[in-house]
Amino acid sequence: MVKDWWRGAVIYQIYPRSFMDSNGDGIGDLPGITARLDHVAELGADAIWVSPFFRSPMKDFGYDVADYRAVDPMFGTLADFDALLARAHALGLKVIIDQVLSHTSDQHAWFAASRANRQNPQADWYVWADPRPDGTPPNNWLSVFGGPAWQWDSRRRQYYLHSFLTEQPDLNFHCPAVQDTLLGEVRFWCERGVDGFRFDACNHQFHDAQLRDNPPADGGTVSTVRTDNPYAMQQHLHDKSQPENLLFLERLRKLLDEYGAVALGEVGDEDAPPVMARYTELGKRLHLAYSFSLLTSEHSARHLRTQVEALDSALAKTGGWGCWAVSNHDVPRVASRWNADGQDDTRRDRLWLTLLLSLRGSASIYQGEELGLPEAEVPFELLQDPYGRAFWPEFKGRDGARTPIPWLADEEHAGFTSGAPWLPVSDTHIPLAIDQQAGDPKSMLSFSRALLHWRRGQPLLRTGSMKFLDAPEPLLWFERREGNAWLQAVFNLSAEPASLALRQALAPIAGAPFAGTQLEGRTLALPPFGVFFGEPLHAP
Repeated sequence: MVKDWWRGAVIYQIYPRSFMDSNGDGIGDLPGITARLDHVAELGADAIWVSPFFRSPMKDFGYDVADYRAVDPMFGTLADFDALLARAHALGLKVIIDQVLSHTSDQHAWFAASRANRQNPQADWYVWADPRPDGTPPNNWLSVFGGPAWQWDSRRRQYYLHSFLTEQPDLNFHCPAVQDTLLGEVRFWCERGVDGFRFDACNHQFHDAQLRDNPPADGGTVSTVRTDNPYAMQQHLHDKSQPENLLFLERLRKLLDEYGAVALGEVGDEDAPPVMARYTELGKRLHLAYSFSLLTSEHSARHLRTQVEALDSALAKTGGWGCWAVSNHDVPRVASRWNADGQDDTRRDRLWLTLLLSLRGSASIYQGEELGLPEAEVPFELLQDPYGRAFWPEFKGRDGARTPIPWLADEEHAGFTSGAPWLPVSDTHIPLAIDQQAGDPKSMLSFSRALLHWRRGQPLLRTGSMKFLDAPEPLLWFERREGNAWLQAVFNLSAEPASLALRQALAPIAGAPFAGTQLEGRTLALPPFGVFFGEPLHAP
């Protein structure tokens, strides 16, 4: 379990800008994270995942890297990172850092050299292409953030590819020097002592060398973006998820194995499970892959079962491993997104967190999820996210999930900063501040702590196999098994009571932090948003 600590681990995602500000500039930083790591350790997480803190012009808030080896001054220094790493390890927490290898900032020195002319040593480090005879881009590829994925550069009189913002040019992984250099950047952080990496957009690392057009979506669903984004109008067959990436991931894994570091890959694809399975083939490439499947608005029992079974089935073919999330910094918070009736109900928040921690795979908890924070309302004039500003008002951007964490209810800006916060602290979040919840045994935070600590004593929930059992909506019923040991879990996804006839007599598992469920013989009665964990009365 020490070697494979990541299997079934709970990974707490920290968005540095919004976690804790130590110097009063209104932006969270590395010393702020270090000062508040006790909160994560007390929660019972196994690791932290820290979103990008590298030097960056912040066009995409750190996912546009200008120097892979430097901490941006707004977040601190390398010494501050070393202090964070040491404190986390002292608390028993592993540290995973974001790495964005598919693209850089247009302010990176590599891009400045590459765009200078077509003859320099780094001329082919990025994806450059001549225009069509009529001056239009070389193909029909689109940016995830909307519009063409090609930007004209007058110096080279060519287009460069950007799968995301114009300011985020794609690196050319077909160039051996690019691969070698990026592996060197990863090695730098391995030698600094990190425990792993979350590789952002890792299936975007290669493009089709022939630059073939993508076919139209033809009414199919592009699950990685909203339907009002033109990116949803194509099948993305040639601009990502290319087979050459498998060989690079094998090179990456060989490097990571030298240090015992773990690779968590973000895989956004219209048919993600097979890609995730190939990327995490046992012992060959990534250790685990991050799933987008539960980050959508759909959350019926049927949908959840379909998504989980699809990934579990694909991973079984390669011995791969997944990582589930129901919230992150890119989507509305689950407390609001999966709230069909619009009524605040802590029982619902508890159910979603429990479900997340009960699925086969590892789990990523996004900061504030343990508090039951709803999505914050950020007015347009205070919006920072370029994605949201471009698609307003149909899409309000990602800032509603990125507002500062409330630490102290009675302090200005809820104790996040002594200055003016980069995004406003939501008025709806202040009553949910950590100091208010920590002393309340009935709070969401108290429940989250109890749940995570209880789960640590349930090895079946960390590594056991998973099989769904048929149950009517709105119930979700599955079994976790390893050898002769097994348990069953039942979730009532509705605001109404529900009952279920069990297949055999079960006993409630001792210590589970759930209340209100009644079991009479083989009839299980669940309250609204009720959860039940049972084990056999007798050895099977």
